[in-house]
Amino acid sequence: MEAMNNLIYWLDLAGVTVFAFSGVIVACHSRMDPFGMFVLGAVTGIGGGTLRDLVLGVPVFWVEAPSYLWVILATVFLSILGFHYIHRLTRAVLPVTDAFGLALFTVIGSHKALVLGHAGIVAVLMGLMTGVAGGMIRDVLAHRVPMVLRQEIYATASIVGGIVYAILFISGLNNVFSIGVALVIILSIRLTAIYWGISLPTFAWVESPTTSKKNTRANPSSSSRFKARVKMIPPELSRRRKH
Repeated sequence: MEAMNNLIYWLDLAGVTVFAFSGVIVACHSRMDPFGMFVLGAVTGIGGGTLRDLVLGVPVFWVEAPSYLWVILATVFLSILGFHYIHRLTRAVLPVTDAFGLALFTVIGSHKALVLGHAGIVAVLMGLMTGVAGGMIRDVLAHRVPMVLRQEIYATASIVGGIVYAILFISGLNNVFSIGVALVIILSIRLTAIYWGISLPTFAWVESPTTSKKNTRANPSSSSRFKARVKMIPPELSRRRKH
C-alpha cells in the first residue's frame, strides 16, 4: 500500500509539473510578466485537483502537502531562466504537454474517488474534472477558447481513460497495471488526434431554403421560404469555414 501511495504521489507531482509548464507556455505566448506566469502555472497545475477535493469533501491536497507549491515555483523559476527558449516553442508543444498532464491527472482523480469508496461514474467525472478544469481556468485567464470546448478530442480521451481505469480498479487487477493501461489509452487517443488532426463534428442552427409546391404552381416567381433546423457540420467543413 505504501508503495502504491508513493507511486500516486510522484505521478501527481509529475502531472502538476507538466500542467504548470503548459501554463507557463500560455503566459509566454500572452506576454505576461513573471507573476502572470506563476498564476497561470498554479491554476493549471492545481486548479483541477482543488475543485475535485472540494467536491469530494476532503482536505485540498496542496494544503496538506505544500511540496506541490514548491514544484510550481521551481517550474516557473526555471522557465523564467529559459524564457527565450520557451518563447520560441511552437504552439504544437502546448497540446502535447497538455496530453501528458491530462492522462496523469485523469488517472489520479479517478483513483482518489475510487479509494474513497465512490461509484465508478463519480470516479470518471472526478478524473475528468481533475484533468480539464485547470486548463479551462488557464485559457479563460489568457483570453483563449478553452481546449476542452473546441472540436478537439480532449475530454473524450479523459472520459475513455477514466472508464477503463474504473473498470480495471473495480475488477481488482493490479493497480500499477491498471494505471499503465489507462495512461497509455488516454495518451494514444489524444496524441493520435493531435497528429492526424482528428476532431469531433459540430452542430449548428442553420436555415435552409424550402419551397412549397403549391405556392410554386400558383406563383412561380414566389420567393423560397426558410426552414430552421439543427445540422451536423463535419470537422473538415468546420475547419474550412474558420479559415
